[in-house]
Amino acid sequence: MVRTRVEIRAVVVDCRSPERLAEFWSQVLDRPVGARIGPYVLLEHGAGPQVVFQRVEAVGSGKNRVHLDLSCPDPAAEQRRIEALGGRRLPEYADGGFLVMADPEGNEFCLLPEGPFDIDDQGRADYLPG
Repeated sequence: MVRTRVEIRAVVVDCRSPERLAEFWSQVLDRPVGARIGPYVLLEHGAGPQVVFQRVEAVGSGKNRVHLDLSCPDPAAEQRRIEALGGRRLPEYADGGFLVMADPEGNEFCLLPEGPFDIDDQGRADYLPG
């Protein structure tokens, strides 16, 4: 059997308003909004996979089964910037020690420090003060 190389080509986010979320994530990731094709709005390629927002009629509710982890030099400063853009912190995850945020439609993502950090046997992180 021949092994092939499989890579993640795109992360596609189902949403009600792809224009709104593309604008939000464009600011967060510093990637301009690129193509608009039918129900899709794509951010311009940067490092990593393409980021695409797809308009759908029925958006799921409840905890995301897949989420983005974003690394940054100062998670607390990035939290403030993202909140100013319309995102919000999700306090229900604070006990886990991770800085879990949501975009304007509630899609969850984590802000992580660039450097290493510890995770205990229960999966709790230690990079947040307090």
